[in-house]
Amino acid sequence: MIFVTGGAGFIGANFVLDWLAQNDEPVINYDKLTYAGNLNNLASIKQDARHIFVQGDILDTDKLNQLFAQHKPRAIVHFAAESHVDRSIHGPAAFVNTNVNGTFSLLEAARAYWQGLTGDERSNFRFLHVSTDEVYGTLSTDDPPFSETTAYAPNSPYSASKAASDHLVRSYHHTYGLPVLTTNCSNNYGPYHFPEKLIPLMITNARAGKDLPVYGDGQQVRDWLYVSDHCTAIRRVLEAGKPGETYNVGGWNEKTNLSVVHTLCDLLDQLQPKANGSYRDQIKYVTDRPGHDRRYAIDARKIEKELGWKPAETFETGLRKTVAWYLANDEWVAQVQSGDYLKWVDLQYSGNSSNKNAQEQA
Repeated sequence: MIFVTGGAGFIGANFVLDWLAQNDEPVINYDKLTYAGNLNNLASIKQDARHIFVQGDILDTDKLNQLFAQHKPRAIVHFAAESHVDRSIHGPAAFVNTNVNGTFSLLEAARAYWQGLTGDERSNFRFLHVSTDEVYGTLSTDDPPFSETTAYAPNSPYSASKAASDHLVRSYHHTYGLPVLTTNCSNNYGPYHFPEKLIPLMITNARAGKDLPVYGDGQQVRDWLYVSDHCTAIRRVLEAGKPGETYNVGGWNEKTNLSVVHTLCDLLDQLQPKANGSYRDQIKYVTDRPGHDRRYAIDARKIEKELGWKPAETFETGLRKTVAWYLANDEWVAQVQSGDYLKWVDLQYSGNSSNKNAQEQA
């Protein structure tokens, strides 16, 4: 059995679904169900006995201790995090609380549990921490991609909180011997992606006839990875990664935000054409956000060389699958765009009409 934190969020839910599709090993899915955690992501396994959902906070060490003692997981896969840069600018405290204090709490519970194990159960245990390429800061056009030895230089409260959590995880290996693994991944996209992020926001806004807001000049560069490829990478690191090591996970797909939006518009023109004109007509440039990193890029050679992993999807094939999924799942989109999400949009952008529909484009 494995223990997954944040398994009702975008990447976590995809991982849980992918895990249960690949093998019969049960999953304890531990999620606080904040605005980005959504049990509808897991509707297809609602009746699956291999999936045990527990609502809880990673800051609740007593509850974690109880669950570890009860279920005796062989591994912990830690997705739970606040992850939206714009939200971190508006309210950084939640990011420090969840990403730093929460990871510390989880590490303490994991350490106590692991130290009580013996024999093969102790030697085979793993704590896999899922992180981001944003901890490395920003790159200029000619800089080499981020490698596992790139110095940390986070530029937002979000990335700083994730960098702090990475350092805590590393320290628990070097100080206590806890067998940890860390993955730093590039931008994910795919099914169940919350629509405050670039790709799902553009799809949903385009279909609703709204502006397609592009920050600044739209030339910010990101490396894009289809979420199922990320799930495969995590499974491989959990299976064969060396304790104490970090593995960068990327798609070898550097794209500007504007080119991503153009490609999305062209796909929608093919798959759900408008009565008149192109979806590109809805593009609107809006004021850039403070401290917007210019370029991220991942050097994923280590994980390919040492563990044999590389992405199966190209950006084009993955994006077509993503658009098709959103076109086929209107009910899911409507559900996640109600309530707290709309309150957030109003809070964040009510004072700046030009940014009314702009969201995180990390």
